[in-house]
Amino acid sequence: MVVDWLVILTKWLHVVAGIAWIGASFYFIWLDNHLEEPSLLKQQKGIKGELWAIHSGGFYEVQKYRQGPATLPSTLHWFKWEAYTTWLSGTLLLILIYYFNADIYLVDQDSLFTNSSHAILFGAMYVLSGLACYELLCRLLSNHGAWVRHSVLGTLFIIAILLACFVLPGRAAYIHVGALVGTIMAANVFTTIIPSQRKMVSAVEQNQKVRPSWGEKAKQRSVHNNYLTLPLIFTMISNHFAFTYQHAYNGLILVVIFVLSAYCRHFFNLRHQGHVRYSILAVCGVGVLITAYIVNKTRTAHHAFDVAEGAIQTIQPSSNIEHAVYGVVAQHCLQCHSATPTHAAFSAPPMGLVLDDWAQIKQASQSIYRRTYVTQDMPLLDEHQITDSERALIGAWYQAL
Repeated sequence: MVVDWLVILTKWLHVVAGIAWIGASFYFIWLDNHLEEPSLLKQQKGIKGELWAIHSGGFYEVQKYRQGPATLPSTLHWFKWEAYTTWLSGTLLLILIYYFNADIYLVDQDSLFTNSSHAILFGAMYVLSGLACYELLCRLLSNHGAWVRHSVLGTLFIIAILLACFVLPGRAAYIHVGALVGTIMAANVFTTIIPSQRKMVSAVEQNQKVRPSWGEKAKQRSVHNNYLTLPLIFTMISNHFAFTYQHAYNGLILVVIFVLSAYCRHFFNLRHQGHVRYSILAVCGVGVLITAYIVNKTRTAHHAFDVAEGAIQTIQPSSNIEHAVYGVVAQHCLQCHSATPTHAAFSAPPMGLVLDDWAQIKQASQSIYRRTYVTQDMPLLDEHQITDSERALIGAWYQAL
């Protein structure tokens, strides 16, 4: 229960910090794109653009300097802890939920790994190596045009998505893609944006000239983060949509969602600059509808069961208590947690948890025990009215393992 409470509090913090971070990203990109040319007098003071706004019952005047003010104010607000808190809490959640339960979430028939330690090592190296590749490409392509940089970086993300979905089970793959994107975004703040801004502050304090390249580099990474926000949000909530990550083409589905959501963000960034292109929203909308249609028509769970004429070959339990537990699971769980759910609310097993045979039940024993015996929030809404004695049976079986 201690771990459960830690997960709840960490997830709560993660969501709140994420809202603050993404909200700040949206606001400052909006602000930059709405700046108007100031008066000649203000330009002579080094002001690049200004904006008037009304909010919270008051008027605001915002000014952006081309390089820096003559002197710094006593209080200068930084925006960094939203990013760091989001990343730290997200990393802790990855460890608590996926790495502490690697036998359930990282090792199954869809994983290339049979050893949980190897799967954990791959997950960590996937995130770190993806970050290294992104940073290397950003530096190598710094003098190339925007289209070249964006095309190469976009290809990197596509490869990363397909690799994760090929190696890991669907739910874990989507979360690791999110971990990679979140790590890249936080690293942009930590390694580029904040250091560049510190150089700007130091130059003003020492009455030295602020190099335009410092601000340009920070702005470039801020824009990268802005375009990655919507794909990141989807991966954060993806575990609620098993029909995507459990699909046989889960990698391609995530690629499409990744591209369309980033393109949708592009519409708003252009709109902030006064360029309204509804064709972008039309493309995104049609793309979602086509994807939904294809996913529904090719609804195939991403599992490599040994199947003969559609029947799943099962491994039979060997003791009386195992037979009894198997009967409880078959009666109360398989309507949802099957490769082909019969429950009207699900087209794919929730959370990717499949309990069709005894091997799968044993593998998920900890999850079954926690949800049916400890927290008792499963079966869903207790539709089939599982009894206290059946819950006690599962508790005794797990504790005897």
